[in-house]
Amino acid sequence: MFLTGCFYFCNIKAHFLEFIQLGTAMIENLIQEDCGIFGIFGAKKAAELTYLGLYSLQHRGQEGAGIVSSDKERLYLHKGMGLVNDVFSEKEILSGLKGEIAIGHNRYSTTGSSFLVNVQPLLIKYKKGELAVAHNGNLTNSRALRRSMEKRGSIFQTTSDSEIVLHLIARSGKSSAVDMVKEALLQLKGAFSLVFLTSHSVIAARDPHGFRPLSLGRLKDAWVVASETCAFDIIGAKYQRDVLPGEVILIDNRGVKSYFPFKKTKEAFCIFEFIYFARPDSMIYGENVDKIRRRLGKQLATEQPSDADLVMSVPDSSNTATLGYSEESGIKYDFGLIRNHYIGRTFIHPDQKIRDLDARIKYNPVKGVLDGRRIIIVDDSIVRGTTSRKLVKMIRSAGASQIHFRVSSPPIISPCFYGIDMPTKEELIASSKSVEEIRQYLGVESLGYLSLEGMLSIHSLPKNNFCTACFSGRYPTEVEMNNTKYVLEKN
Repeated sequence: MFLTGCFYFCNIKAHFLEFIQLGTAMIENLIQEDCGIFGIFGAKKAAELTYLGLYSLQHRGQEGAGIVSSDKERLYLHKGMGLVNDVFSEKEILSGLKGEIAIGHNRYSTTGSSFLVNVQPLLIKYKKGELAVAHNGNLTNSRALRRSMEKRGSIFQTTSDSEIVLHLIARSGKSSAVDMVKEALLQLKGAFSLVFLTSHSVIAARDPHGFRPLSLGRLKDAWVVASETCAFDIIGAKYQRDVLPGEVILIDNRGVKSYFPFKKTKEAFCIFEFIYFARPDSMIYGENVDKIRRRLGKQLATEQPSDADLVMSVPDSSNTATLGYSEESGIKYDFGLIRNHYIGRTFIHPDQKIRDLDARIKYNPVKGVLDGRRIIIVDDSIVRGTTSRKLVKMIRSAGASQIHFRVSSPPIISPCFYGIDMPTKEELIASSKSVEEIRQYLGVESLGYLSLEGMLSIHSLPKNNFCTACFSGRYPTEVEMNNTKYVLEKN
């Protein structure tokens, strides 16, 4: 069965060539992304507000951005590769996105899928009219769904698992858009926070485990949804509540209506959002990110103390944890590294060669601070270890007499299949090396990680509400990826 509509693309020939270049092997090894999503209903200049929301969510994805708007007659789309400000650099672009309804998306991808054809929102025309979607997360049954659909005649235009959702919706026999969405979502497994746009509504949804964050806000008479509450702050919207795990929200002229089509299941909030991804001024899962990171730093200082002259962060994601470490230890906090803010985040860059280049041009050591000093470096995580090793060499060359490395999370030992770029165990240094071996690799006097128990102890939510698979190897769902089956392990 063929999808009853077709995707809108700016340049069909160029996108077709991009798709051909991906090849069958890429489709068989889909690697997904963690992204930023935004939606607004009932606001004048909705596209401009969406632009601002995406701007505040830029940290969640830097490879592409897009906005779809509706004037209740038709949908308007603009998307492109690059940062939000680059994609929407001309004033005429936003003014051409008409209407009081809009959704937007910031994309971060992994190796091999950095193509315009995959940039969201995705827009289709189907039997009910036009429909657009923006997705944050990763479907763990995308391969099986795609193969099943292809056997029945479906033709896919992208390598994104988000397109699968649109196919499922288009196949639905339900009468209303929200019922079609609900029926489609019941066939999905894995992590998804989604915003859909029809000509007359915004539909938001969150998977029953609640892996990825999604919040609901209010701007006068308008309603807003976003991955993080910092997107509300920039437009003056007020946070109302989180979209609940397993909840589908319809926002139209009648207001906000909630549906709960999923069976109740165990929550599994991604704890790495607190450690790295979310902005410190955001509130996710009902907790202030800044306060959580500060507590992580204090707990780290308690568990992994060291004598030193100063404590410094690896800016910017570890700044708050470093403040907590300094407060708890009584060791002076100082700026040992200066970050070039005109380059992106090295962890989420899809190409290792560019990650290595970024590490050299992203940071510069402050010799006057470091020379002759015993230094404690606090970072939020060590994933591959390559960037950390380069930073240690830079700091050592600036004259530091001792370097003690502290990490405000446990060792990452397992891949993530719910939307974060940790696709294989081979890329994770802690999956094959002991703490002592990692210390030697980094070239530091000492290395200390926060314990899993310590990390979970500082939240107001029960510790079983979080997904810690990347630290513990215990997955909240059964996953089959790259011919390897990861079975659910009980806590």
